[in-house]
Amino acid sequence: MNSNPSGGRLAALVTGGVLASLAVVLLAVGASFAWLDDRKDADGYYMTDSERFSTSTYALATENFDVDHDLPGVVSGTVRFDVRPNGGKPVFVGIARSRDVKDYLAASAHATLTDVEVDPFAADYRMSDGNARPAAPAGRDIWVAQAQGSGPQRLDWDVEGGDWSVVVMNADGSPAVDAGVAVGSDVPLVGTLKLTALISGVVLLVGGAGLMVGGALAPRRRSPLAV
Repeated sequence: MNSNPSGGRLAALVTGGVLASLAVVLLAVGASFAWLDDRKDADGYYMTDSERFSTSTYALATENFDVDHDLPGVVSGTVRFDVRPNGGKPVFVGIARSRDVKDYLAASAHATLTDVEVDPFAADYRMSDGNARPAAPAGRDIWVAQAQGSGPQRLDWDVEGGDWSVVVMNADGSPAVDAGVAVGSDVPLVGTLKLTALISGVVLLVGGAGLMVGGALAPRRRSPLAV
């Protein structure tokens, strides 16, 4: 009796194995998105821990953030900034076009955030010189979103395509900025990706298992009919 699988059965075994392997990957991805989904806060945002950012200059700014290229295809959702002043001065946080931020701070000493290490936390800055004290930021008509005050401030920004920079300053434009900042987003895509990955993984796993079982079972031999 030949126990070797036929060509069709061998193809079923191989295809089933490939599908099962893909299913395991998709289920692992789905589990990761499920873990991330569970980390949402009460408002549905995924937030980082609050970290300290400080400079002796007049302002902290981010480098140009190109939404269309840095996050291709993602121009929806809301970004949240929770900013808490560490000193006694009221704090300001705002988002504006990068070119407008560059013009606003051109004559003033400021620090531009270039890199962030997460564990342990560390922030790298590029320092820009300048002698002029900038006007109070809230008085400038460049911000698409802003918040200021003496206590913790929350800024929510509905993301749109373009080149943007985030600026943190003392509300009066004075030097020595020191604040704790947490950043997050509602990322509506996470829930969809979780369900898609889990459902696809289950479907592929069932299909792959069916092919492997079918390929492993030897076909029944027909009994000769009595004449």
